[in-house]
Amino acid sequence: MDLIVDNATKVIKGRKVLDHISVKFSEGIYGLTGRNASGKTMLLRALSGLIKLDEGKVSLDGKVIRRDIPVLPSLGIIIENAGMYDNRTGYENLRILADYKKKIGDEEIIRALTRVGLEPNDKRKYHSYSLGMKQKLAIAQAIMEEPDILLLDEPMNALDEQSVLQIRNVLLEEKNRGALIIIATHIREDINILADRILVMDEGRLVKNDPAGGDAI
Repeated sequence: MDLIVDNATKVIKGRKVLDHISVKFSEGIYGLTGRNASGKTMLLRALSGLIKLDEGKVSLDGKVIRRDIPVLPSLGIIIENAGMYDNRTGYENLRILADYKKKIGDEEIIRALTRVGLEPNDKRKYHSYSLGMKQKLAIAQAIMEEPDILLLDEPMNALDEQSVLQIRNVLLEEKNRGALIIIATHIREDINILADRILVMDEGRLVKNDPAGGDAI
């Protein structure tokens, strides 16, 4: 599986939020880091097909996103708000999402909730969840269908230390399953522990693309 970004450029309000980015993702875990507003989230949006590029293209195994295929066909994603229903439980929210594609059933939903440290039978509604619980539910929705590609924007936000360790293990399990994982984060420890390659962005440009363990950050 090759996910290729070729000369990707995006201008918003006169500012290049992506500035001629070219990079190839193939397997393993990629850590995408950089300062706030460096372009990390915008690159994830471009990869997923959520935005239209002004120049360049993103392709998956030769098929161009937003031309040959509308979006990545097997994708788990966390970008900003998860868009859950406030008056539903965590399980009910995942059940609603799963019904769109009808790829999984109760067993997979329960397993995803358990893997991230949530109780499947918890009757509390989403509006009463803590920030950490909401983040865990977002991760559960991203992994529950075992997608080929995971695009995760700050997945450790609001998680306590024990939960961070749990989610790191989940992501390593997803990598071993064969998923391509791209994590945008400012947390250096997550990058150092999880990433096989480290990509550093600055002002919309890719300034480093190094194997993990180097001096990229």
